[in-house]
This record gives sequence, C-alpha cells and structure tokens, in this order.
Amino acid sequence: MSELETPPAAKGKMLPGVAGVALFLLLLTLLNVFAALNGAFASNTGKYGVLALCTILVTGLFGLLRMRRWGYSIVLAGCLLLSASYFYVFTRVHQAAPMVQGLFMLLFFLYLVRPEVRDRMV
Repeated sequence: MSELETPPAAKGKMLPGVAGVALFLLLLTLLNVFAALNGAFASNTGKYGVLALCTILVTGLFGLLRMRRWGYSIVLAGCLLLSASYFYVFTRVHQAAPMVQGLFMLLFFLYLVRPEVRDRMV
C-alpha cells in the first residue's frame, strides 16, 4: 500500500474538516431558506429556485455526513457553483462580501477534493 492510499480502517470515518464544512453549509442553506420564505428575493421564480437548490444541497449534506459518495458529489458541485455565483455577483456589485464568500466556497471545494477526503467516502 502506498503512502497516499487510505488504510481500509479509515474508510467511512469522518475528518473534522468535513464536519465543519457540512455544518457551515447547513447554516448557510437554512439562512437562505428563511430569506426566501420572508420575501428577500424579488420574484416568486427566484424564491422557488432558491428553495429547490437548498433542498438539493441539504439532501447532499446529509449524504455527506453519512459519508456517502453521492452526498459528497452533490456538496462538491454545490461548493463550486456557489463559488462561481459569488464571484459573478462580485463582478456586478464590486463589494467585498461576495468575494469573501466566494473564496470561502472555493476553499471548501479545494478541501473536499483532496485525496484523503475523497478516499474516506463509502
């Protein structure tokens, strides 16, 4: 076994960083749901779109917390898409907040694609 491979005993065991990413994304998702329900988005289409995406991300988060590959894939795609959307908003409004949020999402994405995180998924 090479030093880059995860030992079989570690398969299915969660790293602390994965739990931190999952908790932060769960909090972010819940805040977006409450914002959508309180009318923070201009149209009904935006409201239902945000609620649908939040539902998909929460489903992926629970899969990630159970260390399933499908949950990992959904959260990975969500981090990348959230990062891209925050960077797009930054190009429109030129404020620091979307840039910082985009960098956090990119950091989470880069953490989740590490081989030692990926190899622990069942």
